[in-house]
Amino acid sequence: MLRRRRTDTFGLSFLDCICCGFGAVILFYVMMSAQNGLRLVHRADDLRSEVNLLEREVTAGTLNLAELRNTLERTQSETASTAASAARLFAEVEQSRTALANADAENLARHSRVEELQTDVHALTEGKRRLEGGSAERAPPGQDVHAAAGSGPPRYITGLTLRGKRILILLDRSASMLHEDVVSVIRLRNLGDDAKRAASKWRRSVEVVNWLVTQMPAGSKYQVVGFNTTAAPLVPASAGSWIDAADAHAYALIMDSLHTIVPRDGTSLINAFSSVKTLTPQADQIILITDGLPTQGRTAGTRKYIEAGARMRLFDEAIAVLPERVPVDVVLLPMKGDVQAAHRFWRLARLTQGSLIAPSRDWP
Repeated sequence: MLRRRRTDTFGLSFLDCICCGFGAVILFYVMMSAQNGLRLVHRADDLRSEVNLLEREVTAGTLNLAELRNTLERTQSETASTAASAARLFAEVEQSRTALANADAENLARHSRVEELQTDVHALTEGKRRLEGGSAERAPPGQDVHAAAGSGPPRYITGLTLRGKRILILLDRSASMLHEDVVSVIRLRNLGDDAKRAASKWRRSVEVVNWLVTQMPAGSKYQVVGFNTTAAPLVPASAGSWIDAADAHAYALIMDSLHTIVPRDGTSLINAFSSVKTLTPQADQIILITDGLPTQGRTAGTRKYIEAGARMRLFDEAIAVLPERVPVDVVLLPMKGDVQAAHRFWRLARLTQGSLIAPSRDWP
């Protein structure tokens, strides 16, 4: 009898299920991979678009950079051309300025020469007038004195009286004695020594000293001290002593020294007044010939320029060293713009019982 075969239906169905599930997993994986591929494709397209955009921007920037380089080269070329033109203009301006300065110096020298000639003509005319007026009164034979010094009564000029027995003349020989105007003083300082000695204001100062010395009272004595930053007698051999008014040789030495002085440097009034104490016996009259307030004390300061207030303080320090009861007469040849000088020197003259004169251009 045949045995009946048993059929197991469960095994086939299980395998089908497993296969179906595995297929589903594979299908899901395939779908996911495809989806990711699509996203990558879209992302790549986006990146490619950005790259294209950046490439276009780089191309445009390159073109702009080339244009900017061309512009920079043109600008540099124009700048170099402009600098060359400016250099030529500066050179032309400097040449014009030099030519103008030379012309001004030449004109100033000519003007000084004209003033010098006018002064000489005036002096000759005045001398002729005096000779004509005194021709009837001849001096005794053998009399050898300079310009009638010591003869006759004291001469007066706007209150200035030569009344002392020992008269000290202080002559300012600083650079400001070259001219009344500061600008002209600066120009004259750059000229030679001959031009400085020929300056009209300095020649006038020399003539003032000459006039004073020739008008000394009979029997009097005098001394002439020149000062700028320092002070010293015009005749070094007479230092510390007095000169007799009738000494023609000493007068000639003083005039020779005056004609060799070159005005320069600043003004130390305190050193000028200190020289009074070097004379024995003491002076009984001081005549100061100057043009303004001092610019330094006993020694030069560190500053190149000094203001009006400091100059007034230096003036007050200077008058403090003057001896008491000695009159100070001031012959002021004022600078333009130095408004305080006249007031200060007038006050000095008033306090010392002296006088202040600001003579006209034709005196002496």
